[in-house]
Amino acid sequence: MRQLACWGACLAMLALGGCTTEIGPSSAELKAQWEAQNVYPKSYKQDLLAFLRTYLNDPTHVRGAFVTQPVLKNTGPGERYVVCVRYNARNTDGKYQGSKDGAATYVSGKLDRFFDVPKDVRVFCNKDDKSLAYEPFPELEQLTR
Repeated sequence: MRQLACWGACLAMLALGGCTTEIGPSSAELKAQWEAQNVYPKSYKQDLLAFLRTYLNDPTHVRGAFVTQPVLKNTGPGERYVVCVRYNARNTDGKYQGSKDGAATYVSGKLDRFFDVPKDVRVFCNKDDKSLAYEPFPELEQLTR
C-alpha cells in the first residue's frame, strides 16, 4: 500500500510539473518570426496576375483594372503587406459582372491569401484610407488564358 501511495505522489508531481513547463517559442520569438516574414513583395503584380489567371472564370478582356502598391496593414495577429485590386471580369456566359474588389496578403514576399468577400476586403481596402492609391493595372486587362 505504501508503494502505491509513493507511485501516486510521483505521478501527481509529474503531472503538475508538466503544466508549468513552457514548451515552444516564447511570444517574443513568435512576434520576431512573424515580422521577419514581412518582406516587401517585389513581384507582387506578377504573383497577382498568376493567381487571377486561374481564379477568374474568364481572365480575358478584363476591364477597369486597378491595383495599389503594397502597404503594411494589420491583419489580426500582426502586420502583413497587402495589395488591393479592382477589376471588372466576365462570367462563364461572357457577361461583365461589374466592378469587384479584392485584397491579397503577402508573406515572405509571395502572395499568401486572396480575399474577395466584400466584408473582408473593406477591412484592408477602406476607401477612406489615404495610404491606398489605386493606379491602372493594364497587365490584368491584357491577360490571356
